[in-house]
Amino acid sequence: MVDCIGLFSGAGGLDMGAKQAGARIIRCVEIDNDSVATLRANFPDLRIDHADIATLDFREHQSSRGPKIIIGGPPCQPFSKNGYWVKNENRLIEHDPRNMLSEFLRAVEEAKPTGFLFENVESLLHPTNKHVVEEFLSLADALGYRCTLHKANSADYGVPQKRKRVFIFGVRKRGRVAPPPPNPTHSATPDMDGLKPYEGVNKFMKGYEAKKYFEPSEITEHGTYAHELASVPPGRNYMALAHLDGYRGRTFRAGGRFWNFLHKLHPDEPSITIAAQPGPWVGPFHWTSRRLRVPEIAGIQTFPKDYKFVGNRRSVQRQIGNAVPCLLGEVMVRHLIEHL
Repeated sequence: MVDCIGLFSGAGGLDMGAKQAGARIIRCVEIDNDSVATLRANFPDLRIDHADIATLDFREHQSSRGPKIIIGGPPCQPFSKNGYWVKNENRLIEHDPRNMLSEFLRAVEEAKPTGFLFENVESLLHPTNKHVVEEFLSLADALGYRCTLHKANSADYGVPQKRKRVFIFGVRKRGRVAPPPPNPTHSATPDMDGLKPYEGVNKFMKGYEAKKYFEPSEITEHGTYAHELASVPPGRNYMALAHLDGYRGRTFRAGGRFWNFLHKLHPDEPSITIAAQPGPWVGPFHWTSRRLRVPEIAGIQTFPKDYKFVGNRRSVQRQIGNAVPCLLGEVMVRHLIEHL
């Protein structure tokens, strides 16, 4: 069995995915109070460091036998192009306190795992961040790892959600080549691609329409855009209003609002990305024109049905929205393990 250390664990989406992939989680690191409480509620026997990762040491894991991996998605805040990140090509220097990517690699340097899985937002590949990715890959290579960068859409791997993320797979060299990117299993055009069709949200949300799951915050009937939301067809957003026959109400200029404004789910299609801090009229909304309930957004993120979340409603939304979908984590960690 492969031992696994989870960094920046949040609510535990990637860690749960690793567990589902057959890894044994031996340690998690998280600084947020509610997220730590959520981790403890679901992993009661796990060693969880409730601390700033910069204060922790990982050298104790060097002597462990058998394969081990490090996984995690560091928060990616702005980086200065003028800041120095590497020293003598392969050593970390004094860190910008926002630069959690360097802390991830410090843990790799100290623990010396067989492999690692790094996850982050798609905007990490924006031209303004190109130097960050190049430095990360260069330093990982200097530490002895062959790496593969892969941009993934979670819907391509059976998650009922279109969520784009960047993964970097790293394996210790020892004559090995960099692992190939994982092949998708699902497609929006399955007949053309020979893959399974995208998963719709309905079966992942099924059962939570019962009255016992009702949340006061889900009500939209008397809100500012209640009429407009009720008029949006399932699977569409605010731009559909300008083209509806017989519709009488406000319309909005295309591009005048964020694309997720008044976005409504279609039960047979994947969701748009679940946001960590959605505005009051930011979707996805249920196809019955109400806001989604906690177990519904957790289901779209493929958390197990019995997974527990700790904190107030805003905190829980943030934890779930920031998480890696468990199924996506499972696919990516299993792929890493297969190429150690």
